[in-house]
Amino acid sequence: MITCTRVVAAPTRQVWDVLADGWLYPLFVVGASRMRQVDDAWPAPGSKLHHSVGAWPALLDDVTEVVESEPLSRLALRAHAWPAGRADVELRLDGHGSRTEVSITEDVASGPARLVPGPVRRPQIAWRNQETLRRLAYLAEGRG
Repeated sequence: MITCTRVVAAPTRQVWDVLADGWLYPLFVVGASRMRQVDDAWPAPGSKLHHSVGAWPALLDDVTEVVESEPLSRLALRAHAWPAGRADVELRLDGHGSRTEVSITEDVASGPARLVPGPVRRPQIAWRNQETLRRLAYLAEGRG
């Protein structure tokens, strides 16, 4: 598993509000390009985001499902990105007044991407998630 962390200059509620608005997903998740549907129960366990990955015209429709949700604290996701496979992702929020430490832990769980050796895939996942955290911070900080 690969973990990336960033301190966001926004209280936990503002960060959670971005995560809880499924329509914002492609604005901060690197690789997600558009939303097709957000289940009404998002981000409750079992709810899904129906999104596309890639760049037009080479888009693939996929889903991300909530495995566990602890509002204002933790969101565990199962992200599908076929043909690459499936990834397990966990976001944790640790509030410190007007700041929130956000961490993303992720790794490939199944599919062809699992065949890529860890030393090769870890830096790519880390780069992607550092940028995801940067974008999440822009959205959360901009809500203040």
